[in-house]
Amino acid sequence: MKKLSARRRHPLAAFVVLIFALAATGGLYAALAPAGEAKADASETSIAIEEGQKLYAVGCASCHGAGGQGSSDGPTLVGVGAAAVDFQVSTGRMPLQQPGPQAPTKPNIYSEEEIAQLAAYIASLGPGPGVPESSAYDPSEGNAAHGGELFRTNCSQCHNFTGQGGALTHGKYAPNLHDVDPKHIYQAMLTGPQAMPSFPDAVLPPEQKRDIIAWLTAVNTSESPSEGGFGLGGFGPVSEGLFAWTFGIGALIAVAVWVAAHTAKARKS
Repeated sequence: MKKLSARRRHPLAAFVVLIFALAATGGLYAALAPAGEAKADASETSIAIEEGQKLYAVGCASCHGAGGQGSSDGPTLVGVGAAAVDFQVSTGRMPLQQPGPQAPTKPNIYSEEEIAQLAAYIASLGPGPGVPESSAYDPSEGNAAHGGELFRTNCSQCHNFTGQGGALTHGKYAPNLHDVDPKHIYQAMLTGPQAMPSFPDAVLPPEQKRDIIAWLTAVNTSESPSEGGFGLGGFGPVSEGLFAWTFGIGALIAVAVWVAAHTAKARKS
């Protein structure tokens, strides 16, 4: 009877041993592999921050302060986030060549790796918007018609109806958005550079930002079709109405005068 009882318990005991072995193996992987991966990621981030700090000390600290706290020559960078750095440096707006009402775009002087390192350092100073994933600003995923409505409501006051840009006060201006990288348009909406207000996700959700980018891609790129012929700069109904009034009505008056003059001659003869 004892031997029979032992035989009956043996499969259960083997099953328990197998469960413990699997648990031990999984626990060993959980203890070693993810910790090693996390340690590697932390090490890479640390290196990026260190390299970014060196770049910052050379190209940015003279205006923004040694620790990004800002100065009379530049605003604080604490809390602006990696997205703001990527936008300003990738578009060549920063470093600024000379003081002025607004930083213009120009060829950037940093590589993509260096920009990422600068962004990592600034992000370490305080929480802020991160660099968006490519899917967030993919125009093919957006609704251009809805984006046009959003753009006319939120952006056209400064950038005009199709993003042609326009003058602002005190020497500032809303830049032309022709052929601007969708990533930079998204980052500009997210961070609000220079005279532009910011549109965080709580105000303008990511899908609406993508719709606006889809609209600008449809109407203001080198590949955008012009269905209406001469677009008059895309400045909207005011410029089009002024053009029609000045030239259209003027042409009608000229035709009317010509007809009246020839009619008078015909009667005399």
